[in-house]
Parts: sequence; structure tokens; C-alpha cells
Amino acid sequence: MSALTLAAPAIPGVAAPAKAAGGLMAIIVNDPSNPYWLTEGKVAAAEAEKLGYKASVSASKGDTNTESNLIDTAITNRAVAIILDPANASGSVGAVKKAIAANIPVILVNAEINQSGLAKAQLVSNNAQGAALGAQRWVKDLGQKANYVELLGSPSDNNAATRSNGYETVLSQYSGLAKVGSQVANWDRTQGHDKMQNLLQAHPDITGVISGNDEMALGAIAALKEAGKLSSIKVGGFDGSPDAVAAIKAGELQYTVLQPVAIFSAKAVDEADNFLKTGKTGVANEKQLFNCVLITKANTSRYVSAFTLRR
Repeated sequence: MSALTLAAPAIPGVAAPAKAAGGLMAIIVNDPSNPYWLTEGKVAAAEAEKLGYKASVSASKGDTNTESNLIDTAITNRAVAIILDPANASGSVGAVKKAIAANIPVILVNAEINQSGLAKAQLVSNNAQGAALGAQRWVKDLGQKANYVELLGSPSDNNAATRSNGYETVLSQYSGLAKVGSQVANWDRTQGHDKMQNLLQAHPDITGVISGNDEMALGAIAALKEAGKLSSIKVGGFDGSPDAVAAIKAGELQYTVLQPVAIFSAKAVDEADNFLKTGKTGVANEKQLFNCVLITKANTSRYVSAFTLRR
């Protein structure tokens, strides 16, 4: 008989019984080939082990079927809690419900799902605040009159739309700025490179590229280098990855917006631990926003480790 069959169903509105620390904490990230998600998994696992749990880190690669199978594995392995970076805002709801039916609390990190009241907590970057920071800096570097293009993240991730809308809120205030094209590059460096080539061919007169994350921005920089146009086109990023900071130091990227993933990944584990021990996460709100920080050449010396800026 499977662990799923044996597990008692969760009762809505009733806290789980308190438990001692220990057991398996299953951590499911998106794709660790991206340094952002690699850091997310590493930090969460280290915090779980520090608190006395065993930790397993696996990756959905943004696929909801894979994610569902990983939830099944966590249930079978009798995980006491699941830290999940959801693959899809709507498509991951079923996976979260399945874990809850097995009486396993779920804490979401980095991305939200389109239903409240299921996960015990949802910890994400303040993407609207971060996008405004980035866009304001980008205008300062680019100027108030230019044709530009935008690289967009995965449409299934609410963060992509939030960042793009945040950019638009700022950039629409400048009548001299015209967005002449945009392409979805799915948070990926190779796609960022290829989509930048397409955009450059269609719009050779652009002087700016604003990107939903660093990987796409770095791909765009590679394409602009190949075309001999990087010196005349300003590129802005978002994430705060080590490669992006190196590109800023090299004068290739104007800025990046640091997401505090190293902070909220550890905090997610702390809240899971609190819930297992007390039946409460220790915070008042399910959805928690963590403000982003702008990184430019002026403060790269304070970048002390992956996605961490010394105060």
C-alpha cells in the first residue's frame, strides 16, 4: 500500500500536530543549470540540514508532469515538508493539493500559484518593486529618447508578467522611449541569444534591451557582441547572478536587480520547521514579498557570494 493511501487527509483550517525536528525535507526547484535555481536549492538544503533534517533537491525543469512525479516521490519517501518552486502558476495547483492530501505541508518559493490557502506560505521577490528599480536605472543609462526591445520570461510564470508590467509602468512615463519589439526567451541564455539575433535583424536601430532576467540578458549580450553592436546598445538584467555581476564589472551589462533568493530560500525552510514544530509558520501572511536591490558597477564590491550583497 502506498504512502499516499496511508496518509490521513489534511483538515482545512486545522493546524498540523507539532512534531520534533527531523525527517526528510523535499526541495523541488526549477532548473539548477540556472545559477539562480542552483542557489535556491543549495541554500534551502543547507538550512534544512542545519536544522536537523535530511534534504533532497530535485528539479522539475518547468514541467508540471515532472513536478507531479516529484511530489509523488516525496510522498512515497515520507517527506515531512516540501519546499517547492512551482513550475506553473495554474498548473502546479494540483501538485500542491496532492501533497496536502498526504498531510505534507508545502512552502512555495520564488513563484506563486494562482490559489491562496493551499500552501502554508509563498515567499517571493517583490518583482514589481525590483522592476521599477531596474527600469529607472535603465532610463538613466539609456536616456529618455530611444527605440528598445524587451526579452520576456516564461508566460507560465507570473514573475514574467509582473516584471514586464513593472517596466512598462516606469518606461511609459517617457514619451521618447518606444518599445519596437519583444520576444519570449523563457529565462534561458541560449534563447536570449537567438531571440536577440531576430530582434536585431528586425530592428537594427535599437539602442536598448531590457530583460526579464540575467540569463536572457547575457544571451543578448553575446548576440550583440557577435554583431559588433554592444558598444552602442545598453542592456539591463534582473536576478543578481554571479555572471551578471561579472558582466557589469566588464562594462557589458548596465545593471542587474538582485533577487534575495539566498534569504528567502532559507526563510522558507525556517517557516516549514516552525510549522512542523508548532503548527504555525511564525508569520502572519501566507504571501510574503522580499525587496530587491539594484546592483551597478558602483556597488559590485559588496557582492560577497552568489545572490548576496553585503549591507
